[in-house]
Amino acid sequence: MFRRLFKAIGEYVLLLGKVISKPQKMQVFMKLLMREIYDLGVNSFGLVLFTSFFVGAVVAIQMFNNFSASSFPIPLSFIGYATKVVLILEFSPTIISVILAGKVGSYIASSIGTMRVTEQIDALDIMGVNSPNFLILPKIFASVIFNPLLIAISIAVGIWGGHIAGIVTKNWTEADYITGIQMYMPSFFIWYAFLKTAVFAFLIATIPAYFGYNVKGGSLEVGRASTQAVVWTIVSIIICDLLLTQMLLS
Repeated sequence: MFRRLFKAIGEYVLLLGKVISKPQKMQVFMKLLMREIYDLGVNSFGLVLFTSFFVGAVVAIQMFNNFSASSFPIPLSFIGYATKVVLILEFSPTIISVILAGKVGSYIASSIGTMRVTEQIDALDIMGVNSPNFLILPKIFASVIFNPLLIAISIAVGIWGGHIAGIVTKNWTEADYITGIQMYMPSFFIWYAFLKTAVFAFLIATIPAYFGYNVKGGSLEVGRASTQAVVWTIVSIIICDLLLTQMLLS
């Protein structure tokens, strides 16, 4: 098991060595980058908005329930503050990245895997094209550039979802919630959230690409590679979340 794991890590690093190089034709690269931004980012807007709204509402309601059950009184304005901090530090960067790992990761693994089993990648190699750079680098740039925007939108929509939850349930007033949102929070929290997002975006783009690029067999193996890609991407995100939290917030 460990031998296979270390072998896979070595192959992953070697593949990244081929990926991270100057594109052979910048005009072609920019065209591919725009297409990947649309496929990987713009197409995920709806899912991010839907998930973030309800996550924000759930977080706000849970904060109210916890504060109400506390043995000492906590001002209701702290519901807005706690919702904001929880969304920025953990829920939006991590939960949305995990969701994107499932949606985007499976797409990347299956698309590259299909090109591998249909010998399109072999054709690129024969023509002298650096296939890892051609196929994977635009996906990395698209994810690292666009995912932070998705997370920023997720945070805003999540906070708004908590606001709507207060209006619907009438457990706290709009004034209390807005006061809590305006409370001081260290600006490093925001930088931390976007740093995590950039790391997660790199993993979301590269790990599924590795599984798709190295798939062998037919359509059945492409499906298996997509499943493995999503699982290992989520595992990597959770491990990196722990490491980054320990290094940057401890």
